[in-house]
This record gives sequence, structure tokens and C-alpha cells, in this order.
Amino acid sequence: MNKSTVAVIKTTPESVLDDYKRLAKMAKMEEFLDRGATTILKDNISWHLPMPGANSTPWQIEGVVLALKDAGINEIVAVENKTVVTRPKYGEKQNKYDIIYNKYGIPVLYNFEESDMHWIEYTPKSKLKVLPRIFPEGIRLPDYFFGKNIIQLPTMKCHIYTTTTGAMKNAFGGLLNVKRHYTHSWIHETLVDLLKIQKEIHTGLFAFMDGTTAGNGPGPRTLIPVRTDYILASQDQVAIDAVAAKMMGFNPMDLKYIRLADEEGLGNGKRENIELVGEDISKVNLKFHVGDNFASKVGDLLWFSPLKIFQKLFFHTPLVKVFVAASDSYHDRYWWKKHGTKIFQQWKKDSPWGRLWESYR
Repeated sequence: MNKSTVAVIKTTPESVLDDYKRLAKMAKMEEFLDRGATTILKDNISWHLPMPGANSTPWQIEGVVLALKDAGINEIVAVENKTVVTRPKYGEKQNKYDIIYNKYGIPVLYNFEESDMHWIEYTPKSKLKVLPRIFPEGIRLPDYFFGKNIIQLPTMKCHIYTTTTGAMKNAFGGLLNVKRHYTHSWIHETLVDLLKIQKEIHTGLFAFMDGTTAGNGPGPRTLIPVRTDYILASQDQVAIDAVAAKMMGFNPMDLKYIRLADEEGLGNGKRENIELVGEDISKVNLKFHVGDNFASKVGDLLWFSPLKIFQKLFFHTPLVKVFVAASDSYHDRYWWKKHGTKIFQQWKKDSPWGRLWESYR
């Protein structure tokens, strides 16, 4: 396939909204979106609590809205999803998305509410790797997504199961229902399958990644926030994830989801096939590492060790409620109260991005 363009800008809190508009032009956003179709903003709520680096930022959403309006694309809708461990409506307010959506009159729909959309069976045209086996009763997708542009809004961060997470992983919550945890043992293949599906059902596909505060450590929730000041954009979901992974200090082609997607021609994961425009990042190496926490160690046992033979017992029965309660207790009641609130308050005090976050009222 042809080379892919990834645009990278080193930004500041004072210039970030204009920089997002400039980023859209550098990455040629208008060429990849259908002006006659509605554009979905798929924000990223990895955690309903405002952990720096974990979730889409308000300036990311606002900057992208302004870039779309500059391009004459005004039919914009936000779509949010829930997981067994996140509460999107609460997270929307905690992370100040509601301020942006109200300011620009953007409606918010929820893929788990029947009043907003329905889940319909879909037979992919592409040959998928794992989803038909994981969901033998049929693959179901939200009907609202069909025939619309989608813009993925991830952040630059590590992930305990995929090493890094970005544009490809951001489709996970939107296109799979709350039973998406069934796929964790085959998460890399699942992300490749979902990219194939996106290319079939959407009229346009684009991504803006916020790395103003990036997430080191055992993400996507229990992160170590690192100020980096970068924002990225690309039509190629594989390429933007590959560039972000390289910046974080990983070899992109060592990450299975990037390598598989590259091998299947779904995007470019190799540096020689990516045209970088904007900032010179050739010497950027943030030296991130994933590491472990209590939740990731349990997950490794249940998703990737020989114990995975018991997954149907643990996760396809009411027993799953035990694991959901345990995750909620660990993350929200223990980790956030013991570590997260201190990190968050320090970030608001010391980081210019934290001070910008405070200015959204």
C-alpha cells in the first residue's frame, strides 16, 4: 500500500486549539471524511475518574470540533460506550466533556441505550481472525455507526494487555458490547478484526491522539502521567499507533496488533512506509514501560495463562460480577483514593496542562 501520513506537533496550552486545527490540515483530514455524512466523535473514557493521561482531554475534543467546523463539517455527534468497569455519563462530567459538547451544541449518544441505537447482526465481508469464533451466535454492531464518519480520540499511553493503546484500541468499546471482555485472550487479533469492520461500515476514518500528558506504567488507568506536549493525527489507524509506540520507546512491529494489521495491509506499521510531517521526532524516546499492578496480575492469569480454560465459568456466568466488584474496589476505592487523587491534585498544581484542565468550567 502507499505511504501513510502521520502529523505530529509539539504544542502548548496557549496554542493547543489552533494546533489541533493545524494538525488536521497537515494530516489532510478533509480528504478522508465524507462531507455528506454525520461525523461521530468517539471519545476515550478509559476511566470515569479524571486520571491524567487516561482519557481524552477537553482541549482534544474542542480542538477537533473546531477543526471539523473549519472544514465545513458541522453535523457532529459524540458516541460513548460503557464497560463493566466504567460509567460513561459520570466520566463525561468528571472529565469535562459535557462542557465542550454543551458549548458547541453537540448531542451525545450512548451505544448501550436502545433509545439511541440498536445492536444488529452483521456479516463482515472480510475474513476475520477470531470474532466469529468468540461470538458464534453472530457479530452484532450498533446500527448508528453504519454510513457515518468516525474520529477516534485516544491518548498516548501504555496498556497492560497490548503494551500500548491508541486509535485501533479505541474502536473496541464502540463496536463491541459489554461482553467485549470475552475477547481479551485474543485482544490483538480482535483489534485487527475491528479495523477490518470499520473500513467496511464507515464512510470515513480518522484519528487524533492527545499526548500532552502521556501515560507511562500499567495503564490504561493506573498510570504515571508524563508531560510530553505532543499531539498526533492520521487517517491510518495503524500508522498513528506505530508512531506513538515508537515515541514511547517500543518497537512498533514487536506489538502484535500493529504487526498483524501491517501484514494484512490494513495500514502501515513500518517506519519506512510512514511519512512524518511536522515535528522532528527521530530522537524521541520516552522510555516507557508497562509494568504490573494487582489487577493486571489477576488478568494475566485469567486471560493468558493455562487458567484461561476456565474463562467461560468466570466471565460468561454471574460469577463475572465478582470480578467486576473486585476491579471496582481495587481501582476506585483503593488505588484512586491512595494514589490517584494525589497524582491528580499534583498534576493540576504543577503541570500547565493541569492548569488548563482547571480552566474548563
